[in-house]
Amino acid sequence: MEMATPGILAVAALLTMACIRFEANSKDLGGGFSDHGVATPISNHRGTVATVDGDGHSTVLSWLMDHRGGYALLEFDVETGESAVHPMPFPVFDSPFASILSSRHRFYTHVNSHFCEFDAQKGEFTFVAETVPMMAMGMTEDDDGVIWAASYPDSGLMSYDPETGEFNDYGHVYEQNWRQYQRTVAADETGWVYFGVGNTRGQIIAFNRETREAIPMIPDDERAQGTGYVYRNLDGKVYGQAVQGAANPWFEFYGGKMTALANHEQADEKPIITGSQGLFHTIFPDGKELVELDLIGRVAWIDDPRTGDSIEITFDYETEGAHLMGVAAASDGTLCGGTAFPMRFFSYNPATDAWVNREAHGQWNTVAAQGEKFFVGGYGHGFLLEWTPANEWVRTDKENPDSNPRYWMESAPTINRPHDLLVHPDGRTVILAGTPGYGYTGGGLLIWDRQTETGQIIEHTDLIPLHSTQSLIALPDGNILGGTTVAPGTGGEQLAEQAELYLMDLETRTIQWHEVMMPGVSAYSDLRLLPSGMVIGVADWKTLFVFDPEQRTIIHQQDLEERWGRTNIQQGPRIFVWGEDDELFMLTENAITRVDLDSYEVSLVAESPVEIGPGGDYYDGRIYFGSGSHLYSYQLS
Repeated sequence: MEMATPGILAVAALLTMACIRFEANSKDLGGGFSDHGVATPISNHRGTVATVDGDGHSTVLSWLMDHRGGYALLEFDVETGESAVHPMPFPVFDSPFASILSSRHRFYTHVNSHFCEFDAQKGEFTFVAETVPMMAMGMTEDDDGVIWAASYPDSGLMSYDPETGEFNDYGHVYEQNWRQYQRTVAADETGWVYFGVGNTRGQIIAFNRETREAIPMIPDDERAQGTGYVYRNLDGKVYGQAVQGAANPWFEFYGGKMTALANHEQADEKPIITGSQGLFHTIFPDGKELVELDLIGRVAWIDDPRTGDSIEITFDYETEGAHLMGVAAASDGTLCGGTAFPMRFFSYNPATDAWVNREAHGQWNTVAAQGEKFFVGGYGHGFLLEWTPANEWVRTDKENPDSNPRYWMESAPTINRPHDLLVHPDGRTVILAGTPGYGYTGGGLLIWDRQTETGQIIEHTDLIPLHSTQSLIALPDGNILGGTTVAPGTGGEQLAEQAELYLMDLETRTIQWHEVMMPGVSAYSDLRLLPSGMVIGVADWKTLFVFDPEQRTIIHQQDLEERWGRTNIQQGPRIFVWGEDDELFMLTENAITRVDLDSYEVSLVAESPVEIGPGGDYYDGRIYFGSGSHLYSYQLS
């Protein structure tokens, strides 16, 4: 542990944006496969708090997440500089979406259907209980010190009394036909507990712990799209809104009763250290402040206002790295893409077997290259970037036109989570497609004109209402073939039954034709144009089909799942990969296959030693793909 000057703190704050360069040390896995290593060898915090341990030392606790999910808790002592990583005491899967530091200095979360307590005084996990699925979205502490959590996706509710050790799993207490988010939970002084529900239609649930009755407080005909919100006031009451927002009405909640208020100004909130996955509580009980927690540089900075000193703490942790989102070959001879979480850009150079890793603007869901340019469609807000690999990297700034990658436009809530990015062969048009914002149903398109540097957003109501576009391809006449999905935005309600194919006139931007071509299909996962003018695609990740766009008929269809398993899955999947001489390859979870362009027969190229995840591109005789946090490749013979 050493002291640092305030000027050094500014440098520490920039470490989260640092460019990391490292050797890949690629491994030959045999059979033509190679493992090029982890694209982003960093974990992400999912809730961090400054607290105190049993010796009275200032202590930092931080939930760690990598591609496996929330796998551990990082702990370090500010006074001694000692650190430890405590593995989760149950199977790793999901990541924390809410946590709370209690008045007893115990840190709680609920993840992968397990509620857990870490006692900072003892430096260990002291309670674990399995519950109904899946993970808490909101947590609170009541006046008796009981911890409450409400969980996604079906409003599970649970409580834990650290004084008696009593744990109650109340099960799912509120039923809807969409996945629910419960971001705020509060208890009034009478013991009633309330939580807000979203995102499709806001609601507030009141829970009577004595009778175990859950009561929806907002009449169905008064509910609107959004999320219910509640908070505990120092006056002993809970206040909330059916849909959180400055212009929306307020209600008072007390003893299970709701009273409409003519006006209300949020104030005097009872201090409870809780929040979402972004929780970052920085003030220690003795007044010191956690200024920076840098999981890239493995360093933290703490200010001590009593002495004016800044304390540097170095620590280490093991990680399997961030989830790889997708990969495409760039014009500079590298394989590039993004990871989450954290949101980082990666570039792998096969010639030097080296990595470059940088801060990314958002989550790079979809990537595509054309000529000297590399395009990105990202989450959240459905943004579009253009990168020139030959030029110097300049961190993306919406207000800086000299950024590289350059920010062009965003399309939320019409598109929030991109699923496809079509760089049109006309060299001018880029089309982004995907599902809409949280709680919405029906996603549109963002059509960008590279020549005029202008974009147009087309709503789902002008395409196929209540559908989103999952896949796109440009036809020989320049028009667009799209495949939809009936999946809503995250936390939304599915309102359409069957996915459709459609034809859009690019010049007029109007739908010329659409139809349910394959009954029972919920999504068209990927499309590719064949040299013959036919379009090959995959439906629901398991059915290969060939579509004749002139006759508007399916001319070939076959099941993939029984023989090959499902195709690889990702928000921008890149299932099909073109090799040299019009060779078409297809990635499944278990294998690399080849598709005959005449008979459409699928044949095995190689069984993969790892489960194939996000695809996929060809470069210099190899097919590259992701699996978990690693980039892999296969050498074609």
